[in-house]
Amino acid sequence: MNIKKYIKSLVCITVLSFSFSCTEDLNIIPNDDQTTLSQDLFENESAYKEVLAGVYANFSLTGTDGAGSSNLQGIDAGTSQYGRVLLYLQTLSADQMIWSYENDPGTREIQRSIWTAQNPLILGMFERARASVNFANNFLNETTEEKLNERNVSQATRDEIVTYRAEARLIRAIAYYHLMDLFGKAPFADETTQINSNPNEILRPELFNYIESELLAIESDLPDPRGNEYGRADKAVAWMVLAKMYLNAKVYIDQDRYTECITYCNRIINGGYSLATNYLHNFMGDNNTNSARNEIIFPLISDGFSVQNFGPTTVMVNGEVGSLEKNGLSLGVSEAGWGGALRVRKQFADLFNGGVFLTDTRNTLITQDRNVNITDISDRDQGYVITKYSNLSSTGATGSSTTFVDTDFPLFRLADVYLMYGEAVLRGGTGGTTTQAIDYVNALRTRANNPEMITTPDFTLDFILDERSRELHWEGHRRQDLIRFNKFTGGNYNWAWKGNASNGISISSHLNVYPIPTTSLASNPNLNQNSGY
Repeated sequence: MNIKKYIKSLVCITVLSFSFSCTEDLNIIPNDDQTTLSQDLFENESAYKEVLAGVYANFSLTGTDGAGSSNLQGIDAGTSQYGRVLLYLQTLSADQMIWSYENDPGTREIQRSIWTAQNPLILGMFERARASVNFANNFLNETTEEKLNERNVSQATRDEIVTYRAEARLIRAIAYYHLMDLFGKAPFADETTQINSNPNEILRPELFNYIESELLAIESDLPDPRGNEYGRADKAVAWMVLAKMYLNAKVYIDQDRYTECITYCNRIINGGYSLATNYLHNFMGDNNTNSARNEIIFPLISDGFSVQNFGPTTVMVNGEVGSLEKNGLSLGVSEAGWGGALRVRKQFADLFNGGVFLTDTRNTLITQDRNVNITDISDRDQGYVITKYSNLSSTGATGSSTTFVDTDFPLFRLADVYLMYGEAVLRGGTGGTTTQAIDYVNALRTRANNPEMITTPDFTLDFILDERSRELHWEGHRRQDLIRFNKFTGGNYNWAWKGNASNGISISSHLNVYPIPTTSLASNPNLNQNSGY
């Protein structure tokens, strides 16, 4: 099963219709009247694999009737595509990105640090993650031993379903991980939760323990690293979530878990991955087949023909086109793109100052005839733009559409593991060495054609934070990183438009987590609002 080419048709005939009965609390509705009853759906044993593809589909698609459709009633596609709202909440909220069109619902508040519980992007993320949980729960409900016995499912299919169930549990764990990170809590439901009930609230410590236990429990049933079909998860994806949780455990549960982070980084590094030969291959329209295939651990699928969506890569490629430059053709989209929708904040641009970054391939800033400062967000000619993502292949071919890009979003990739390893070593974790950590950082610099190799005196936590921004910008990590370094809220570090001030001001610590959306609170009396909102 190649999910990139398979996912669109499957989601229409399986999950969105099949799951309706157990997700009414989300108001998920099929967009046609051709619903399929579960007993009919599973007459063909291939349906189990098809439904699993549909569980994955919630990471990419928002509905069954094109990129603009939404299966979340009252929430449109633009404010609920999983990767897009994740990008907004993790990146637009921090010091790397500016969105020009502040009349787009929710964006103004997110990028100015003035969001409230009524923000539609926050609602989109919360409910889209819940949808992933419920789709996974539904799949697990339909693959119990009892139901397989009732359907006389063959032993060969049962053997495959063991892996399918582990993948569904992993998808659910990823969704809960995002809820834990962004909101500090979640309404908890698993496959044993009564249908149409209001899930109880679960706080970070319990949620952390649950996710950890799930990932450890399913490990043996997942394929080995790089042993699954493209777009499907394996052991390394579970290890990546664990490594992320352990690196951030001080934030989540007030415990140092850096040694465990190093342990799982080592497992991923020894799992057969290698850096793409060219940094930019990770962000091109053929990153599912070029050298990035060796580096990307888990992608969110996008395809201009079969998986059209207004997801993060479509937004970023079209948004990168400068208002002055009209450089869309060089990125594989229309000449004017979205007219300068995205630019970078000064603090990010400053990370590429200096001669050593002139040849660094991670430096895709366009600076000519532009001022680095953005004093008026609506003036699209202010500020630098970048060209990190493109809809071109590594051989220069344009993608299958000049609006919806072929470029998969690299949710997890090896370069991040190298930098997590280094940070965990610096923070006192055991099982790794400073020498090895520096070698990993220098491997990234060598790949980027940066002439300056790092030595021990340079290797500090402040350096790691900056290098993570240079390597991983616009990949949905920055808010989490700044919180871990105690630089997101408060006044330790201010950036342009933080706190709704052009030069940035201190913001309250309650903004380290997002509010539970007002709509979600109203529909579930078991939920409580986060402090400060």
